[in-house]
Amino acid sequence: MFMKKILIFLLIGFGSFGQSDILNNYVQEGLKNSQTLKQQNFQLQKAVFALSEAKTLFKPNINFNTTLSTAQGGRKIEIPIGDLVNPVYSTLNALTQTNAFPQIQNTSEQLVPKDFYDMRVKTTMPLLNAELKYNQAIKNEQISLQQTEIQVYKRELVKDIKLAYINYLKATEAIKIYENTLKLLHESERVNESLIRNGSANPTVLVRTRNEISKFDAEIDAAKSNQKNAAAYFNFLLNRDFTEKITLDSLGKEGLKFDLADGHREELDKIKTGIEINRQILGLNQSYKKWKIGASLDVGSQGRFAQIAGADKNFISPNAFVLLGISFDLPVYSFGRNQLKIKQSEMEIASLDAQMQQVRNQLDLQSELAKNSLNSAKEIYESKASQVSTSERYYRDMMRRYKEGNLNFIELLDAQTQITTAQLQQSISLFEVWTKWVELERAKASFQL
Repeated sequence: MFMKKILIFLLIGFGSFGQSDILNNYVQEGLKNSQTLKQQNFQLQKAVFALSEAKTLFKPNINFNTTLSTAQGGRKIEIPIGDLVNPVYSTLNALTQTNAFPQIQNTSEQLVPKDFYDMRVKTTMPLLNAELKYNQAIKNEQISLQQTEIQVYKRELVKDIKLAYINYLKATEAIKIYENTLKLLHESERVNESLIRNGSANPTVLVRTRNEISKFDAEIDAAKSNQKNAAAYFNFLLNRDFTEKITLDSLGKEGLKFDLADGHREELDKIKTGIEINRQILGLNQSYKKWKIGASLDVGSQGRFAQIAGADKNFISPNAFVLLGISFDLPVYSFGRNQLKIKQSEMEIASLDAQMQQVRNQLDLQSELAKNSLNSAKEIYESKASQVSTSERYYRDMMRRYKEGNLNFIELLDAQTQITTAQLQQSISLFEVWTKWVELERAKASFQL
């Protein structure tokens, strides 16, 4: 009777199970400590930084470039400077009757520069580039996608934590039932010892009783092992020490509630975001038809090393230059490659549109099945309640008759087995209701994150 009251109290309190402060505190602890969730948040930050990077592509890019080179040999450019000016110089010397204009030799210049430097500060900036706009839009959608991924994982984690907690309660309740059965067996042992002393029972019944006690001692050991495993997994989800103590839920006193509000399924948001990303990719692929215009500004100096040493004290090179440029880029022909990319993007969007409807139907089906399973589990539990009451009453009658000597011990053991089996089945059916309720909560996305 005691176990029945416990189970009924648990069932009465189940309606507030999902809102229990103890369990909700555990859920919040799991959400806070989850290493996987931290990884997801790092990925979100990465996506935010990627968007910031995409925005900087619209701004000027400044680089300092320096090339220092030296060479020996190679082709030369012959410069016949002597052949060109020596006749003129000879004529001038004859006219002036002086040697003021000396003869000079032909020269040559090495084609590969020797002791050459090229220093410049290059600034580039896109003036018109549709690809950058679409790239920024894609990065922005990827942030939304990662945020949705985090929400989906949170819901799955909440579900896992609640189910793990239910499994721990189930293992704990099994231990209580077995311990209650042991109390009945010890009572039978005491009665048998008394009957044997009075010569009213065969000593073998005491052996059989103690064998049953050993059997349930082993059952309790197995149940405690299951409890430890359930506790270890629960603590693992909360990122705690596996052996840390778990507080049992006191629950509330509201009735069992089946009507859960429909929440928002982030799985649909993921597909919507995927569609939007592919639309931006489609626009990106279509942008090949548009001009790309950019501007560049180079400020620098070119020349030989010696010219740097000969610059004035303000370090202004005698070969300084400024170069301003405007670039235009428009693809003319690529053998249909761009059109094929566009077709691929269109097919991907069409595929995601079809997937959207399919997933919506699947989620509706999941919710309906979870609701039906919960109703079925509740009916099974209610059918088990009367069995516990009947088995308890039957056991009391059998014990009374056994004490009076009107019943053999095998029939008493059968009554004990029936009550234990009934209590276990009712406990299992109760926790099955809890499990189905959590699954319905997940299917409807009712939990407020």
